[in-house]
Amino acid sequence: MSPETLLTSTAFNQDQFNAHVMGTYGRFPIAIEQGWGCRLWDTQEQEYLDFVAGIATCALGHAHPALVETVTQQIQKLHHVSNLYYIPEQGQLAQWLVEHSCADRVFFCNSGAEANEAAIKLARKYAHTVMDIDEPVILSAKSSFHGRTLTTMTATGQPKYQKNFDPLTPGFEYVNYNDLTALEDAIGDIDEGNRRVGAILLEPLQGEGGVLPGELEYFLRLRKICDETGILLILDEVQAGMGRSGNFWGYENLGIEPDIFTSAKGLAGGIPIGAMMCKQFCDVFEPGNHASTFGGNPFACAAALTVGQTIERDNLLQNVEARGEQLRSRLRAIAVQHPDLFTEVRGWGLINGMEINAEAELTSIEIVKAAIAEGLLIAAAGPKVLRFVPPLIISATEVDQAMDALERAIQTVIPSS
Repeated sequence: MSPETLLTSTAFNQDQFNAHVMGTYGRFPIAIEQGWGCRLWDTQEQEYLDFVAGIATCALGHAHPALVETVTQQIQKLHHVSNLYYIPEQGQLAQWLVEHSCADRVFFCNSGAEANEAAIKLARKYAHTVMDIDEPVILSAKSSFHGRTLTTMTATGQPKYQKNFDPLTPGFEYVNYNDLTALEDAIGDIDEGNRRVGAILLEPLQGEGGVLPGELEYFLRLRKICDETGILLILDEVQAGMGRSGNFWGYENLGIEPDIFTSAKGLAGGIPIGAMMCKQFCDVFEPGNHASTFGGNPFACAAALTVGQTIERDNLLQNVEARGEQLRSRLRAIAVQHPDLFTEVRGWGLINGMEINAEAELTSIEIVKAAIAEGLLIAAAGPKVLRFVPPLIISATEVDQAMDALERAIQTVIPSS
């Protein structure tokens, strides 16, 4: 398929959809049916420039030839087999991940939430068996996001996600992100008998929390604290990892190495997979401690390996850096044109946020809706931040087209200056 040979659109009945699918999402009233590169088409054959990428997931865009070839060949060969047996594709992907990160060991699952669950379990077992802590506490950050399972939702430092789902999983406390004093105070306050901090779980860049990058000084000091105390440092790389930050991993932007880190979203470019990776010293899992029926199956692993190899072969990290600089430059120019509306542009590589003035009546969702009408898909990261996470293959021309569309969208929702 290409833009010139789109498949015939199928009929879509929104009422029928809503009658049968649980209403757990606030959906925009378009039905996406086809994609090619950085563009999508809905069932009405309307075209959109995709700066959401499945929320930082479709690293190679849509219908990328390398990924299409891999999944086609793999589905004809073997798509699933139990982890009761050795899976060659799993071993190949694990080797690639170890060679391209600070990790020594890999556990495969299906999503970012599952990867974070695995990291939490590993950290708790390490705290009990190595650190001799009866009641280990994991510190995470306010405004963080780590998943929607009961435990990862508890780890998420945003009460709005936790409301009406109590009792929550015990053993978590929260500190302000990028706040060294708050972090050090919390570690000291929690040290009560045999209730101590066993691990610290953070995002190198907070995605859902407003596209807020970690500060270099904060993370350098954090790494030193963990080295001095034996506390494990866990980094949630689900959104910032796999090249989106301009490096393969977000921690590379901070000059440190975590003890444990997680990946999902862009890992297989949209094929469901998650990975929890760790240094050898804290790999305390034994047979029977953790498992996943679908985790690391041949289909997902073959896709993920192709994504990683394509990022390397096509020098996409360089493209991420260049297009990220171009994107932020255009966003800042737009912010200058509307000083009462926008306060800050921030981010790394191709994960960027544009903050709306807290006093402005306009919300991020209003601008997202206006952008859709202009043929541009962007996402919100809270009520006052616009998020831009296009595929890593985005071109300079497409960045300019997207920003032109954003400018038109903004003009439709605010009075002309």
